[in-house]
Amino acid sequence: MPDNTTLPISDRMVVEPTTAARTTRRLAAILLADVVGYSGMMSRDEEGTHALVARKLRQLIDFNIKRYDGRFARSTGDGTLVEFGSALDAVRCGLDIQRGLTERHGAEPDRVQLRIGINTGDVLADDRDIYGNSVNIAARLQALAAPGTVYVSQSIYDQTRSEPDLFFVDRGQHRVKNIPYPIHVFEVAFDPVRVSIHSRLLRKRVGLPVMIIAVAALAAAISTTLVDRDQKEVIREARTSALLPDKRSIAVLPFLNISSDPEQEYFSDGMTEDLITELSRLTGLFVIARNSVYTFKGKAVKAEQVSRELGVRYLVEGSVRKANNRIRITAQLIDGNTGYHVWAEYYDRDLHDVFTVQEEIARRITGALAVKLTSDEENHMGRPYTSSEVAWEYFMRGAELYRRFTPKDNANARTLFEQAIALDPKFARAYANLAATHRQDYYGRWSPDPESSENLAYRMVEKAVELADNEREPKPSLPFALEQRGWVALYSRKYGEATEAAEQVVRRNHNSADGYILWAQVLVYSGQPREALQKLDEASKHNPKFPYSYDYIRGQANYVSGVQYPKGSDASMEHFEKAREDFQEALRKNDNYRPARSYLVAVLTELGQLDEAKNQMNISLQKGEPLVTLLKDRTQQALIKKQIRAMTPFEDQMISDRLEDAWLKAAN
Repeated sequence: MPDNTTLPISDRMVVEPTTAARTTRRLAAILLADVVGYSGMMSRDEEGTHALVARKLRQLIDFNIKRYDGRFARSTGDGTLVEFGSALDAVRCGLDIQRGLTERHGAEPDRVQLRIGINTGDVLADDRDIYGNSVNIAARLQALAAPGTVYVSQSIYDQTRSEPDLFFVDRGQHRVKNIPYPIHVFEVAFDPVRVSIHSRLLRKRVGLPVMIIAVAALAAAISTTLVDRDQKEVIREARTSALLPDKRSIAVLPFLNISSDPEQEYFSDGMTEDLITELSRLTGLFVIARNSVYTFKGKAVKAEQVSRELGVRYLVEGSVRKANNRIRITAQLIDGNTGYHVWAEYYDRDLHDVFTVQEEIARRITGALAVKLTSDEENHMGRPYTSSEVAWEYFMRGAELYRRFTPKDNANARTLFEQAIALDPKFARAYANLAATHRQDYYGRWSPDPESSENLAYRMVEKAVELADNEREPKPSLPFALEQRGWVALYSRKYGEATEAAEQVVRRNHNSADGYILWAQVLVYSGQPREALQKLDEASKHNPKFPYSYDYIRGQANYVSGVQYPKGSDASMEHFEKAREDFQEALRKNDNYRPARSYLVAVLTELGQLDEAKNQMNISLQKGEPLVTLLKDRTQQALIKKQIRAMTPFEDQMISDRLEDAWLKAAN
């Protein structure tokens, strides 16, 4: 019979009770903690390792166990099994232990590290110990956990997910030794960005159960093969990691166009967007933004993968066939954990019933998920935002063109929005998008008369807000109209009006990633970069596969922070370095995004990398950037300043001046 003390802690804990002691059953939350690399540490320094574990580590563990009313069930040289009466107490205890180790040792290569697993369930207990399958699952969670993390089971997640200071990362289902069924694992942490970066660095999976078994582990050193990874890639991945929200969560995947005419793509996209819009305004749902779901368009992916990448429990998918004045729409709701259909339905209707079908699908989803609706949501779900299905088609065609962001497509989109308004003069969203085309002409200098475009944008957006405000509650078009008002106000340097518009968008639609992005941009130009980054993080929760514009705004925020510190200081250089990485990432996603390259030139100049700044300036010149052409010419100083001022509506003119100086230096 082997000596049990020579086995790994995860196997030492999987034992059965002896018959000598009287046993009882009870529900408990178990925390199992184990020291990482304990055997290797002992082989190198027995006395030092014993002193470190027995005194310093034990003091931290003992303090937190007492703080959260835990009870020691078993202890070995490097492992601890603790029982709690509350799942939440077990989770908080495990997190505070890990946080305490981080605060004491930071990122020291030989820092103490633990693996902690937590589960809840029925246990068998005697006077000396606790046993049972729930303990075994906790041990397996501990073995799966990355050093410095806490993994919990599905039961723990279910009991603690609503706590506002806890964040969860779904680590999927795992088959483990001696457990006949897969266990669903979650990682938990106070700081979602930190846990995402940490978990990616270590390539481990973490879980959070209702019965908590936390294994505290003391680690010698993290393998160099793990820390040699490119940390920039780790941070980039961490920003897109999906965290499970505390509300019922859903993503609407792009509906397939199965019409014989590929030109009907706008129609299936319109169905998708309207369903996202309808669900987004419901207070009881967490909804993923359009941009993230469209990264899966045309790809054959499994529901479980999409659910995991987007951080949602449920998915909606479907197809649209449009022929003459008939439409056939299929839709299904899928549980992302299992891949099984919750329900599926098809609708064979006349074209003018398109809005009714959208309402029916939305009601089936909210009914299946038992979403509690407010009285306004219940009474007005599915209310169309235009009275004409033909105007709706023009609007959707225009929206498709507008997103291409070219002068020609922008002009064609404007024509379609105008046609939609001609059919429905009260079409608030069409007015809002019409304003957006004029704003884009102004900002991009696509118009021969930019000032006229700016005035038209203001007039159209005010008409949009007026019409939307006259809708009955919950005024479905108002967030879109207010969003465009915010952008127009921002580029007109009306910062208070822009801020108020952004706040109202988010207040009326808590799922509006675009509303948070507007708010972040307003804060950047108002000289509040730290607050801007907070709003950007909020947008990223709803848009985990965010586009290049998010990296661009993050880079702007870091650039402004760099300018606000004393020139040449370490803090200033640090922020410019972050901004450089952000703009490079934006260009990696879209090499033709001219604003990102312009700011990249500026931060490279600030960092003293003038040769590379000049190289990027020349690339902009080759791509036909009008401002760079002016900078190279240098004969029209007044026009240069005017264009820079239009492109950089900072409240603090000093920031625009720094940009101008950097660009002129790189243009020489």
